[in-house]
Amino acid sequence: MSIKTRFAALALTALAVTGTIASTTSQANAKPYGWGWGVGAGLVGAAIVGSAIAASDGYYDGGYRRCAWVRQFDAYGNYIGRVRSCY
Repeated sequence: MSIKTRFAALALTALAVTGTIASTTSQANAKPYGWGWGVGAGLVGAAIVGSAIAASDGYYDGGYRRCAWVRQFDAYGNYIGRVRSCY
């Protein structure tokens, strides 16, 4: 499953959950501010998106992934080390 498909599924799920929450009608009660559904939904959404991004394993070029070690330099041109880069 590609990352675009995962994002589309996440967006559709978020839309469905938002519609479900918005469609429930109940009497409004005054409550003090607190950690509500918004923070919990935000944490769950961030966990889902983060795991989808972490699970993506790079790009594919004709069925084969091309990876190489690339030199890494800081802003001053000093050599820091090597990083695995997939393209």
